[in-house]
Amino acid sequence: MNLTNFNRNEEFFVDLQRCIGCKACEMACAECETNGQESLISVNYVERSSTIQTTVQVCMHCEDPVCANVCPADAISQDEFGVVHTANTERCIGCSNCVMACPFGVPKKMEEYDLMMKCTMCYDRTSIGKKPMCATVCPSGALFYGTREQIEEMRPNSTPINTFIFGKEVVNTKVNIMMPKGSNELRIY
Repeated sequence: MNLTNFNRNEEFFVDLQRCIGCKACEMACAECETNGQESLISVNYVERSSTIQTTVQVCMHCEDPVCANVCPADAISQDEFGVVHTANTERCIGCSNCVMACPFGVPKKMEEYDLMMKCTMCYDRTSIGKKPMCATVCPSGALFYGTREQIEEMRPNSTPINTFIFGKEVVNTKVNIMMPKGSNELRIY
């Protein structure tokens, strides 16, 4: 891996209001050869009975990943760039602790493999200076990988935030969610 190509200034931004439900991101993710042809992100309806609004769910790559903290087999790791990797196939025991613990509901236990899998921010691509597959195909700009300056120019009325409050728990993430300008956190009740 050539870390000289890893651009530390590039970040992942998700603008949930821009998702149009096309699922191009899911298809691109499934094409990634390191995923075993499985999509590790998902597009979901917000409230199907009353709206056609969709949202995309990617791993938020928490600064202090609870999925890794609750893993009894030490199968989930976080690297020096803040990327939380999917479970190591040789260590994962398929217990699903990570699935139950993630506040964002991201890890999935793939029953056919008896293994937890999740988005790795296309580490095989981003570590060599390329963008994640999903961000390269998103036609609406709901998924963007670039610099903070680029996203601020593209979305002048929005602010990227990466602090989430779940009750009394504060979770900081590597991935940013676009919120109305001036926001500094997202409280989830």
